[in-house]
Amino acid sequence: MSYQFPPQIIEALQQAKHIMALTGAGTSAESGVPTFRDAQTGLWAQYDPQELATPDAWARNPQLVWEWYTWRRNLVAEARPNAGHYALAKMAQHANQFTLVTQNIDNLHQEAGSSNVIELHGNLRRIKGANSGCVYPNWEAFTGSPPQEPVSGEYMRPDVVWFGEILPEVQLLSAIEASQACDVYLLIGTSSLVHPAASLVVNALRNQATVIEINPNPTPITEYATYAIPHPSGEILPALVTAVWG
Repeated sequence: MSYQFPPQIIEALQQAKHIMALTGAGTSAESGVPTFRDAQTGLWAQYDPQELATPDAWARNPQLVWEWYTWRRNLVAEARPNAGHYALAKMAQHANQFTLVTQNIDNLHQEAGSSNVIELHGNLRRIKGANSGCVYPNWEAFTGSPPQEPVSGEYMRPDVVWFGEILPEVQLLSAIEASQACDVYLLIGTSSLVHPAASLVVNALRNQATVIEINPNPTPITEYATYAIPHPSGEILPALVTAVWG
């Protein structure tokens, strides 16, 4: 797309020693991945996702929760990275230091070529022992609904963060450190409502980083951002990479 970026944005990115990007559901919605609540259609429309994605729901009916996540995984499997995902992978190649943090669990950043992605909410492709926490890289290697670990016999669950659970410590600390150290902070396709991820931008603002929000809709952060670009990331990010690095 043709978009005239303020020269201050271009200069900030060109001179940045450390760029951090936080992506949310809007980034993947452009690839056809339904948002958490929008995914509730057909057979699953009768269920509240906030009542399925909880430890209590798992304790009550692990088979139901497993089948719901299997359905969600099949939805995501049909999606492909969009231009925004690829642009972030290119940005990482140009930046002096680049940290990509995502709230998404769909693996699309990795498919687009991004590496060392900090996944705050886990990854739908992986499973783990419900009690041991031992992580397995893919679901396809196991059968059962839900499957059982070969040695312990315990149930395995999706390697995602449920409501009421804390975020993985290593990933959260890495994200906090990056938000405190970056001089440009990109806030992309996220509502800025889900904490603690939504609080990371506060660290960047306190550190006087240039905060650039890319989102078609206003959020609680819009008025505090240094620049707010009200367009989809799949359109803006490729144009931004071209404008900054050619």
